Amino acid sequence: MGNNRPLAAHLSMFGACAFWGLMAPLGKDAMTNGIDGLTMVSFRVAGGCILFWLTSLFVKKEHVPFKDVLLFIGAAFFGLVTNQCCYTMGLSITSPINASIVTTSMPIFAMILAAFILKEPITAKKAIGVFLGCSGAVILILNSAAHTSDKVGDIRGDLLCLGAQFSFALYLSLFNKLIRKYSVFTVNKWMFLWASVMILPFTTGHVYTMTSQPIPARSWWEAAYVVFFGTYLGYILTMIGQKTLRPTVVSVYNYVQPVVSVSVSVMTGLGILKLSHAVAVVLVFTGVWMVTKSRSRKDMEKMLKERSSNEVTDLK
Repeated sequence: MGNNRPLAAHLSMFGACAFWGLMAPLGKDAMTNGIDGLTMVSFRVAGGCILFWLTSLFVKKEHVPFKDVLLFIGAAFFGLVTNQCCYTMGLSITSPINASIVTTSMPIFAMILAAFILKEPITAKKAIGVFLGCSGAVILILNSAAHTSDKVGDIRGDLLCLGAQFSFALYLSLFNKLIRKYSVFTVNKWMFLWASVMILPFTTGHVYTMTSQPIPARSWWEAAYVVFFGTYLGYILTMIGQKTLRPTVVSVYNYVQPVVSVSVSVMTGLGILKLSHAVAVVLVFTGVWMVTKSRSRKDMEKMLKERSSNEVTDLK
């Protein structure tokens, strides 16, 4: 069983990122044919809430103190409400290729926030990685500003997708201890519940109006994929992977997402791959790789301790 655990973790991370990669073109198609961005966000939040609370009935229950229940409000705001609203609304107006490339920038935002909030050191490699990653994002945004097309890119959608990554990185930095304290089902059932409380009172009327119009069956199936595979299973699989694999290994799987998304988008005609996209991909991927390969504060402290220990041993 122990030998199968790393394999299961790798398969889980690959599955989660493949689901998310496919979610961009499928979600885009659904939002082009009858289901708008606000309705899709409402489906994701409500669907995730129902699925995680139903699942929690069949798994080991965890006691959550009232203080932590309240902390999940902040976690839900940054990790779900702002993140999903910005990403889904951004995807609805930009290219699924751009949205998926921007998604891989999250580790760069996490590194910047970790430097300010967790006092993580910024090494030369990290600084160069951030510069390269930001350069790739700027190329995408400038390209979108020149075209303003949902197949090539739209600057508004690109910026919203960037905002989604910043919001999720902020969630990881501020609530890291809280989310590590509980199981994936406990974390998500509370986060999706609070997210539903924050979003649904303002969107229910809009969703009712939208869904009362004729919507193609294909769009309903695509929305169902976004809720079940892209949200529910995606969140579960990534948590399974994160419990076994090192963060640097987990981050490598970020690259699966745009590969799947770009391939499907180009084949289905939902996106157009330009040379500027390829350049942006290389810059963002290289930047993320350099950031995730750089030493963390713990690594540097461990290295200093080992060096001090070796010096003491040499003196003896």
